[in-house]
Amino acid sequence: MFRRYFVTGLLIWVPLVITLWVLNLIVSTMDQSLTLLPVRWQPRTLLGLNIPGLGMVLTLLVIFGTGLLTRNIIGQQLVRWWESLLGRIPFVRSIYSSVKQVSDTVLADNGQAFRKALLVQYPREGIWTIAFQTGTPSSEVLRKLMPATGVMAAPTDAADAAESGPEMVSLYVPTTPNPTSGFFLIVARRDVIELDMTVDEALKYVVSMGVVSPGSKVVRPPSPSTQPVAADAG
Repeated sequence: MFRRYFVTGLLIWVPLVITLWVLNLIVSTMDQSLTLLPVRWQPRTLLGLNIPGLGMVLTLLVIFGTGLLTRNIIGQQLVRWWESLLGRIPFVRSIYSSVKQVSDTVLADNGQAFRKALLVQYPREGIWTIAFQTGTPSSEVLRKLMPATGVMAAPTDAADAAESGPEMVSLYVPTTPNPTSGFFLIVARRDVIELDMTVDEALKYVVSMGVVSPGSKVVRPPSPSTQPVAADAG
């Protein structure tokens, strides 16, 4: 009886505590942006106290304002000038260009990165896992792979290519329960199965180690008061 009550309490408190901890971590991290303001403009100087969450609001406004500014011609010219400046710094250039290329690929509206959830046999044939399509291999990789895999070249006609899609796909296979680490694979399209579930549903499935399947609800153990009472045999 004690164990049943204890597990029921854990199922209520654990998700709530973890959610509050993550939110507190995000808010406190973003609040550090207030230290970039001049001392006379900081809330402690103006109001005599810190306001939790003000840094997060400021960060979101700066990000939104930057995106709004770079939508016009002047903003685009400033971005090109800034990138050109960073491109002249040897060490910074390599880091910035790599991060920008990845972010542009993942966050672009017309990009295909993490737009599809797939099934792939990994780490060996007969064992299936969930993967996310990140794009298509480069032309050089395709030229090297075609003789080895027997995959035919993609159609040269644009209409045929759009109809059949790329013959090879790049995949990211996340680890569980931490999906931020994983493995990069290049496989033939014929060897993967596209899932109907969304990327969010597939990610929840991976993080929960298969416990929370798409479309399912968290099932809590029934309250002790609702347990059926066995009839007295006597």
